[in-house]
Amino acid sequence: MATTVTPKRPIRVLNISGAPADRRDAMANAAASDEPVDVLVGDWMSELNMPSKSYLLSEGLTPGYEQSFVDSLEPAIENIAKKGIKLAANAGTVGTKALYDIVVEMAKSKNLDLTIAWVEGDVVLEQVQTALKEGTHDFVNFITKQKLKDWPYKPLFAQCYLGGLGIATAFKAGADIVICGRVADASPIIGAAAWWHDWVAEPSKYYDELARSLIAGHLIECSTYCCGGNFTGFKSLDWDTIADMGFPFAEIAHDGDVIITKQKNTGGMVTPETCKEQLLYEIQGTYYYNSDVIAKIDQVEFTQVAKDKVRISGVTGVAPPPFTKVGITAHGGYRAELHYCFVGLDIEEKAKMTEIQMRKSFGEERLKKFTTWEFTINGSVPVNPRNQASCIVDARLVAQSPEEEALSLKNFCRPALDIVMEAYPACTYQRDLRTAEPQPYQEYFVSLIPQSFLKQKVHFSTPGKASIDIKAPEITSSLDAQQPSYPPTNPVDLATFGETVEAPLGYIVHARAGDKGSNCNVGFFVRHEDEWDWLRSFLSTERLIELMGEDYVGQKIDRMEFSKLWAVHFLVHDHLDRGVNANTTYDILGKFLSEYIRCKPAPLPKKFLDRGKI
Repeated sequence: MATTVTPKRPIRVLNISGAPADRRDAMANAAASDEPVDVLVGDWMSELNMPSKSYLLSEGLTPGYEQSFVDSLEPAIENIAKKGIKLAANAGTVGTKALYDIVVEMAKSKNLDLTIAWVEGDVVLEQVQTALKEGTHDFVNFITKQKLKDWPYKPLFAQCYLGGLGIATAFKAGADIVICGRVADASPIIGAAAWWHDWVAEPSKYYDELARSLIAGHLIECSTYCCGGNFTGFKSLDWDTIADMGFPFAEIAHDGDVIITKQKNTGGMVTPETCKEQLLYEIQGTYYYNSDVIAKIDQVEFTQVAKDKVRISGVTGVAPPPFTKVGITAHGGYRAELHYCFVGLDIEEKAKMTEIQMRKSFGEERLKKFTTWEFTINGSVPVNPRNQASCIVDARLVAQSPEEEALSLKNFCRPALDIVMEAYPACTYQRDLRTAEPQPYQEYFVSLIPQSFLKQKVHFSTPGKASIDIKAPEITSSLDAQQPSYPPTNPVDLATFGETVEAPLGYIVHARAGDKGSNCNVGFFVRHEDEWDWLRSFLSTERLIELMGEDYVGQKIDRMEFSKLWAVHFLVHDHLDRGVNANTTYDILGKFLSEYIRCKPAPLPKKFLDRGKI
């Protein structure tokens, strides 16, 4: 008679950090709470601190890890040990072994019986250099299509994105805390679920389950983003509790069924709308790639099953890709910026006068040494300003150069300020001039590396315990760099929606935007099913280009639809000027695009507006 194995209950995974700047008391509060939690996960890394810390590490100015994780762990670790809570942290940045040593010493100093593990293998500069030398792989920037061998910068560091099976292996081997360098943002959640339900033993049997865990991870990886943080419907939140927004749980069953909820007795909310916005954040289209699995998400659906509880359905999975993402950092040069204030009338003319005078002050010899020299005005003056402060516009000069001396006091700050006595009326510069001093910035080359090149390994603090090699997947799916892109499906004549009113698009449309390298994605969705035909018919690629205005300069744009989310998604290629570290705009993270488009006027059906504004 066959033995029946009773599946384990759903695992409860709580994310307590989505960024280095997230609330540092979240881990301690979660560990002290009486609310059940099996695994704590957190992300302290991004394309902002990875390149910057790799540069600082190369200069001997940092141990490489993210200190904010240490600050969060120290007051929490005793309760973590006492309650038997597991922890997987994406916090090593470019100094994972150094962070591991800190955590081992922390546990030892508190006499805690904890097994600490760290995942090695994300640092791949050696493999990149070997492949280039031997010609075994062409590293092509998947945004610009430039080959790495033609990149005019010298690589300092290369770091790839690992999956979650190393974390699962560490937990299965007895680890209590797993320190990672660069696993993909959702990988700690995959790792937790794969350990709990033992999918790690034969992952090729569980692609659907792994894919659903991947999307659960995507939903909670940014902490409170799926609980009301960064939500375009923020005005509907309970404002008495918005200063204590709850962190999200993913409850993942043995069959991959996922419920998203949040900590009890906290602010914020978990609804299909908050989950839709987070799903649309930083994706690239129909397929969501991870080193462990590829999730197909175009049929994803969210259902409210109870207050602050949302079920995910419609996600399927296939074998992982043969490649994973790799980010290659180089020292790009130096940058500096300086700000003036324009007040009142004639802003455009004041800007023109200032730029003419500054260019003369800098002189051609100085200007030739800059790779970037941009003078922009940001903001506008309202008609009949309510006070003096409301009619101030920021004017910003930003410059970049490979030479630090080109941005020295005498070569940047002084010529930028020497015009003040001959300048526009009420000429005033912002007095904090620290930004006018040269600061290093990094260039970031985004490509793909074969998983077979990786040397992933898990190490343990237990004396004599052998390290474990994590093999690359034996079964893979083909990887098409071009996501499906198509025009509106069966578009409806917009006239059938009746009378229209010219009003901001965001009165009836939610949106979320984000970055991946220099790509920017933006997704839009409506509140009611009968508005879906209008949105998908209205929001063509041509319409987005029209709404982008001067910000559209010929970028390639992909478009696809999420019919069960009533959402249209766009991927705007190479929109962000080389990515977060080298970017000279205000929108370094790609988040502004959605709010910019939402404020643009459009002909909205009156009957939808009559339902009230978002």
